[in-house]
Amino acid sequence: MPSPERPGHERSAAVSEEVLIEASPETVFEFFVSATEMRKWMGGHATLDAKPGGLFAVDIGGNHARGSFVEVRASEKVVFTWGWEGSDEVPPASSTVTFTLEATERGTLLRMLHEGLPAGEDDRHRHGWQHYLSRLTQAARGIDPGEDPIYEAGGVPLHETSR
Repeated sequence: MPSPERPGHERSAAVSEEVLIEASPETVFEFFVSATEMRKWMGGHATLDAKPGGLFAVDIGGNHARGSFVEVRASEKVVFTWGWEGSDEVPPASSTVTFTLEATERGTLLRMLHEGLPAGEDDRHRHGWQHYLSRLTQAARGIDPGEDPIYEAGGVPLHETSR
């Protein structure tokens, strides 16, 4: 569900991505609900309480994504709110990310929908999700995606801050 519109913030089109992952939905699902698995593809630190209302917190370099889980259905769907600490444009829990997992003959068709972003933030988030979904396709297959250049850059802003 998209977040309510904040005054002075036009909403952009949703960011949508789809990838085929050569792993079962059960395997892929763990990469969204286990902090250990999440760190393999996104972030250097993660705190995940994968139940409705539970904390979603992932640190990507010097950037801190924060929100809460909205819906968690084992091997089928994960929904959480998303935003950045210190951001006026996309503050914590101000947008919603939905992942649906569909079993196929070759593995899992993963669909991602990121809604509620302000105008101008869709391209930045699309680029980020493409980067991290590429890393997820490797990690879920048991392949180490290697060092994350975004995370290793540390201070690279993934969002606009008020600082």
